[in-house]
Amino acid sequence: MLKEFRDFALRGNVLDLAVAVIIGGAFGGIVQSMIKDVIMPVIGIAGSVDFSNQYVPLSRKGADAVAAAAQAGQAVPGLDKARELGPVIAWGNFITITLNFMILAFCIFLVVKAFNIARRRFEKEKEAGPPPAPPADVALLTEIRDLLRARG
Repeated sequence: MLKEFRDFALRGNVLDLAVAVIIGGAFGGIVQSMIKDVIMPVIGIAGSVDFSNQYVPLSRKGADAVAAAAQAGQAVPGLDKARELGPVIAWGNFITITLNFMILAFCIFLVVKAFNIARRRFEKEKEAGPPPAPPADVALLTEIRDLLRARG
């Protein structure tokens, strides 16, 4: 049983899948950072807003806290504080996550497209292969010609 498990675990497809999952997880972190640390701040500058903390409170307590902060000229409670006060629709977080997904999906599309192009090129080269050998009489005549050139 241990041998069967070892054979299964060391099979090429399983190792490839494990590597893909690890790299995919790391790549997801890169995309999240790009969205959170680069793209969303630029969008926020254009609209003076941080999307990740935008929400609509669904509880009376949350709505009252937002109204009180607005009347006092203070900052509206952040998303974490609003969630403590009651349920919220975190539409800004949803936009951020959707943007993460779209960028990640586009990057994966580009990788798959590049892989498919490379695979097609490799298959074309493989199909073409070396040129076929000339017929025996042509090869013999070529050899005679080369010998005559070497003589004189």
